[in-house]
Amino acid sequence: MPKNVIVNFALSLARGKTSLNIYAKFLLLILAMSFITSCRESSEGKMIQIIAGLNQKDYNSRNPFCPEAKVAQCDSLLKLPGRENDFYLLNTKAKLLLETGDETQAVAIYEKMVRGTDSSKRDLFEPDMALAYMRLGERTNCMLNHNRMSCTYPIRDNAIHVNQTGSRHAIAVYESILKKHPADLESRWMLNIAYMTLGHYPDSVPKPFLIPDLDKTSATKIKPFIDMAADVGIKLKSRAGGVIADDFNNDGYLDIVTSGTELDDHMHYFQNNQDGTFIDKSETSGLRKFTGGLNIQQTDYNNDGKMDIFVLRGAWKKNGFGNQPASLLRNNGDGTFTDVTIPAGLLFYHPTQAAVWADFNNDGWLDVFVGAEGFNNGDSVNIHRSMIYINNRNGTFTEVGHKAHCDVMSYVKGVTSADFNHDGWPDVFISTMDGRKYLLKNKGNSGNIPDFEDVTKQSWILANTNSTFTTWFFDYNNDSWQDILIADYKFEAPLGYYSAAEALGKPIPNAGNIYLYKNNHNGTFTDVTKQTGLDKVVFSMGANFGDIDNDGFPDLYFGTGNPDFGSLIPNKMFRNVDGQRFEDVTGVSGTGNLQKGHGVAFADFRNRGLQDIFIEMGGAYAGDAYTSALYVNPGQNDNNWISIKAEGIKSNKAAIGSRLKITFVDNGVKRSVYRDLNSGGSFGSSPIQAEIGVGHAGLIEELEITWAGSHSVQRFRNLKVNQFYHITEGKGKVALVQLKKLSINNMAMKM
Repeated sequence: MPKNVIVNFALSLARGKTSLNIYAKFLLLILAMSFITSCRESSEGKMIQIIAGLNQKDYNSRNPFCPEAKVAQCDSLLKLPGRENDFYLLNTKAKLLLETGDETQAVAIYEKMVRGTDSSKRDLFEPDMALAYMRLGERTNCMLNHNRMSCTYPIRDNAIHVNQTGSRHAIAVYESILKKHPADLESRWMLNIAYMTLGHYPDSVPKPFLIPDLDKTSATKIKPFIDMAADVGIKLKSRAGGVIADDFNNDGYLDIVTSGTELDDHMHYFQNNQDGTFIDKSETSGLRKFTGGLNIQQTDYNNDGKMDIFVLRGAWKKNGFGNQPASLLRNNGDGTFTDVTIPAGLLFYHPTQAAVWADFNNDGWLDVFVGAEGFNNGDSVNIHRSMIYINNRNGTFTEVGHKAHCDVMSYVKGVTSADFNHDGWPDVFISTMDGRKYLLKNKGNSGNIPDFEDVTKQSWILANTNSTFTTWFFDYNNDSWQDILIADYKFEAPLGYYSAAEALGKPIPNAGNIYLYKNNHNGTFTDVTKQTGLDKVVFSMGANFGDIDNDGFPDLYFGTGNPDFGSLIPNKMFRNVDGQRFEDVTGVSGTGNLQKGHGVAFADFRNRGLQDIFIEMGGAYAGDAYTSALYVNPGQNDNNWISIKAEGIKSNKAAIGSRLKITFVDNGVKRSVYRDLNSGGSFGSSPIQAEIGVGHAGLIEELEITWAGSHSVQRFRNLKVNQFYHITEGKGKVALVQLKKLSINNMAMKM
């Protein structure tokens, strides 16, 4: 008998439609509920089995991110007669050992090669040997003896290496390289960084190889952020991954969820203890059993008021290894999560890390657009097109990408959504590694299916053909129109080369820049990258925006890098100056970690109106895993703020896509700040609730919210500053929320 017949029969008995005594009815109802639960559990079990099976297949030398299999292959070849000293095999194995995290053995191989190789061949492996020594220094200091300042650029004070063996050997090799190749900018950058780790920059750097002023910081007065992750109970070392900061148990305090890119990387859930610390609930929540996912996002797909999680897998993996499923994890409201991917109709096998949740058909339920890596990904068998899943309002979704005219075929690395033309329909912008950009205008519904039109050419963005990564819509200048930010990600050398060139006044055009497109209010955009000061070397991966000084203008923080171990460049922070320009405050802010930066979230974890930053750190390989950071904002000034959590009724419950307008008088000038409710950037998820700086305003004259989907507008006047408010769609009054202000180790904050 079909399963649905059994369930329906049992439920009809319980409702009294079939004659049976009360005890039998009760028994059958219990059996039916148990059956439904077992079905859900079996679908979750199936997903876990699918992912475990794919993880086993990942151990393959054709997988670009499985150095362990490649080392085994090298060992097999080195055992063949006459090949035990094969120069190329040994060099290859040593480089792979760095990727696995065995720097000691890699260094031993290179030292053996030096002894057994004539000087004419040393040029071929000296850069790799120098890098192995650098990595050894990072391992013994930044990782094994980690502290709050470890690997923070410019390196000084507690960031200076205690065990200096690795850096000293690296310096000797880099100087040897530069004497023969003085124009080698990559080696020059690494040499200067190595001297920094010893505390000998700039004085001891040979003058021909010195890159001056690397230790100079911005003249802007920024009180440095302090990495307090370990102090608050977040001891997380992982490979590349994503982060969500949001309230997962609805207690009013912000929690943290993280993921890792590989299918044996477990998810982590750190619940806010409401006392300035976090507790690891990964095991009891059930999240630990879910693995993989370079990026994760929060959503409320079923409008039950509880934040669910969407996990995106398969990113960057070519040759078919990226054909992995995403996961939708339902928040059960009891501190646990259940994988509902299969019953929700969201099971697909496409490589992706990019998606965005929005109510694309304005029916009050969140849909999801998924960007697939479908161009030049080495998969000759499968076609990977972007998809849009429309919410059926019953816990399931239907894919309608082709009908909605948005099933683009491209190497998608970033997706974002906003109503860029103020017509009431959420649009989509897509960033890709193949250089194409897509601005898809939502023209409205056709049978509950949104109809998109590609207006990239008309928007004037089409001219940008560089490879790009993270992206987002935001209103950087508070003119009420959504602008577009895109991070350039085109490189042909390790990233230190570009950083050295920039520092020496020899910048390479468009190398790792942040492109900023200003909305012209007429369907077109103007590139204002140069005039706003964002034409700098960044090479962003994960990133997000927030307001570090509560002036009402969004500031930027970028996690940087690429898989290459030689790409040792700092994460970057830019302060927004009155919506006119951005200034680099990386050095003075204390946030310029040299390790690989991925998912980023801005959040007020302490309920003090100060936005802290969590960044998921670590590279693509096991040997590049690193400790994630929670940069605590000490407070930059005495500016005021307001925090708003919105609850939709006709709009989607999480109010994603709703627009806020906050009007106030700041130092005698009346102005407004605009924010869309969403998680921010395409790689890293900030809370949906909005914490908005209002400068020196003593009162909010008016708070206006335009609800997504329903388009209803509500206004509230004369609100106090420095308060938390809850707005419910349709209610005439805002609710004041009382939350404890939390402290984090006051003595540590003074260090």
